[in-house]
Amino acid sequence: MQAERNGVSALRCFLPVGPDRRPRPTLVNSLTHTPGLKTVLETAGGVDPRRPVPKFARRRFTATWRDRPPAASSGDRGRVVLWPDTFTNNFDPHIADAAVAVLEAAGFTVEVPTQTLCCGLTWISTGQLATASRVLTRTLAVLAPALRAGTPIVVLEPSCAAVFRSDLSELLHGNEDAHRLAQQTVTLGELPQQRAPDWSPPHRVDAAALIQPHCHQHAVLTYDADEQALKKAGVDTEVLDAGFCGLAGNFGFERGHYEVSLACAEDTLLPAIRAADPATLVLADGFSCRTQIRDLHPAATPLHGAQVLAAALRGDDPTDRRTGRKSLRPVVPSRTALLTAPAAVALSLLIRRRRYHH
Repeated sequence: MQAERNGVSALRCFLPVGPDRRPRPTLVNSLTHTPGLKTVLETAGGVDPRRPVPKFARRRFTATWRDRPPAASSGDRGRVVLWPDTFTNNFDPHIADAAVAVLEAAGFTVEVPTQTLCCGLTWISTGQLATASRVLTRTLAVLAPALRAGTPIVVLEPSCAAVFRSDLSELLHGNEDAHRLAQQTVTLGELPQQRAPDWSPPHRVDAAALIQPHCHQHAVLTYDADEQALKKAGVDTEVLDAGFCGLAGNFGFERGHYEVSLACAEDTLLPAIRAADPATLVLADGFSCRTQIRDLHPAATPLHGAQVLAAALRGDDPTDRRTGRKSLRPVVPSRTALLTAPAAVALSLLIRRRRYHH
């Protein structure tokens, strides 16, 4: 997940906004998925044309959270903070919705920071440690009241959780809030194991699942608690020992790397998916892993564990209701898109230039 964050974070920051200052992700999706414009952007950005560019969601999770009515749950197990990571917030907000449903059903009161925050991995992974320190210091300032109250911080994206659990306290050694965040960061599976061991979803999914752990789950987090949460929901789990999925963020998108990325996926991950029964769920908590699976095996519907647990609340098939994820129809370039294409190309070149000069 390393260099990928340069491009993703930059696009997030430069999302066009309307007169109401709200982001206009459809414009970016138009630019990156319209024939002709797409080719120009891929050439300028060094993206392999065989790689679809991920689409921004129509609305961020944090935006819908601001408009959400108060929860009906009593929250008798206490407060938790759900971390709105860049990938979930901007690309897969339905996963955060599913996580909220699970947390509230388990008896927690959920809070979400609505400021634009980041875990800093973009800058850590590219050696820009001074910038990473500033970004993380701001993040800690926002989270400080929750951290000092001992509130768990639930993180859905493994790469962000790994930064909080490991890199953060090394980078800001001596910062007590950094050490608190390292101790209080939990995954969705770890939280009920620690704070609600008697809770389980009211229904059973009763399905088999192939699970591709993220690299950071292998290296820093472990997947044990999350697997146990799925088993309590009736999932027959098979955790693949495939290791690296092959995307490696920016690496798998860049021209000249596609074949290596594909070969890594073909080592274990893709053969296991092809050999599985069509009814078998495919789970991957990491955005990169889900992207790799969708790109290379379009028949699969890779899910986050939060979606499976949310389905167990309802007694549904997890693949039938993907909580608001809608594919955008093919778009015809609008006048605005055509006028802004040169600016988008310039931005792509700037991102590429910055990546190689820092």
